[in-house]
Amino acid sequence: SSVQTLGLEVGINYGQIANNLPSPARVSYLLRSLNISRVKLYDADPNVLLAFANTNVEFIIGLGNEYLQNMTDPIKAQNWIQQRVQPYLTRTKITCITVGNEVYKTYDHQLWSNLLPAMQTVYNTLVNLGLDKQVTVTTAHSLDILSVSFPPSVGAFRQDLGEYLHGILNFHAQVKSPFLINAYPYFAYKDKPNEVPLNYVLFQPNQGTMDPNTNLKYDNMLFAQIDAVYSAIKAMGHTDIEVRISETGWPSRGDENEVGATPENAGLYNGNLLRRIEEKQGTPAKPNVPIDIYVFALFNENQKPGPTSERNYGLFYPDGTPVYNIGVQGYLPELIYSSATTNNVRKAFLGILYLQSSGLGYSILNLLLKRCEFG
Repeated sequence: SSVQTLGLEVGINYGQIANNLPSPARVSYLLRSLNISRVKLYDADPNVLLAFANTNVEFIIGLGNEYLQNMTDPIKAQNWIQQRVQPYLTRTKITCITVGNEVYKTYDHQLWSNLLPAMQTVYNTLVNLGLDKQVTVTTAHSLDILSVSFPPSVGAFRQDLGEYLHGILNFHAQVKSPFLINAYPYFAYKDKPNEVPLNYVLFQPNQGTMDPNTNLKYDNMLFAQIDAVYSAIKAMGHTDIEVRISETGWPSRGDENEVGATPENAGLYNGNLLRRIEEKQGTPAKPNVPIDIYVFALFNENQKPGPTSERNYGLFYPDGTPVYNIGVQGYLPELIYSSATTNNVRKAFLGILYLQSSGLGYSILNLLLKRCEFG
């Protein structure tokens, strides 16, 4: 059966590195029309948090790597939470803060050293403000924190990260927050298209592969990657931490050397993945734990640096039309007023307040307010 809406289980990454995206108010309509209720941001954009007030959409907000140094300072952490998080919490469901993104992908050792203290300081601040039951603290890792990812049963973290990850895993166990991974089977396929079977990475029917140590059969790469992370965590003495996928996706376009970046493949990857999420599938090693996944990304982002693929991960074009068919159709309200006319609307609004004694004033006011919502 074709899915008309994406459904409540799937999360979406809402990146904004672009100059042509619809306003957050319009995006909130699009996401609600798709029935998406979980959104991940890379910042704590107040415009987005306000636009989603009273909508029941759950947010993960982000502190970029550039904040880590400051967030090791309790006073700066408290200021940030009191200014950027607390004012929105009464009306917008913020459930998680990611402190840093793919920190160990950088080779900035100062950043590596600051990550755990920043996470701890942000968490302690939430405790002091009585918000720690409402908002959890974590960070998102790239998959290259693993030195071994296959077979999944021998998944292991890079040795140079051992001391850092040891502390981070203890933190997760203590505060009961999830371990987040950005995982892209697309990269494995692009790097070795002659070795990695396309159907295996796209969740299409294929022979699959067996883990010789557990005899578990894997019919797709993403689930093998998730179980490899569980094994790496277990090898460091933890079985009490949940792994979630903070990003995964597939580009619909790429440069000549970016093999497999097509709308057909992107549609298969995301469409097949959505079905597995809907069926609440678990991985072979954790069959009873439904996969928890945020798809990357909501829109194509035209100002992202790097190869062409980086600007083509979106499920939607900025005008709200799907980039490819995954059986869902959202509704993006038409743009009636551009932001340039907002000031005129404000002036008109003041003029109408002057007219408020007349019924005409009220009806014009209502009309304007209805229109402004979509600006």
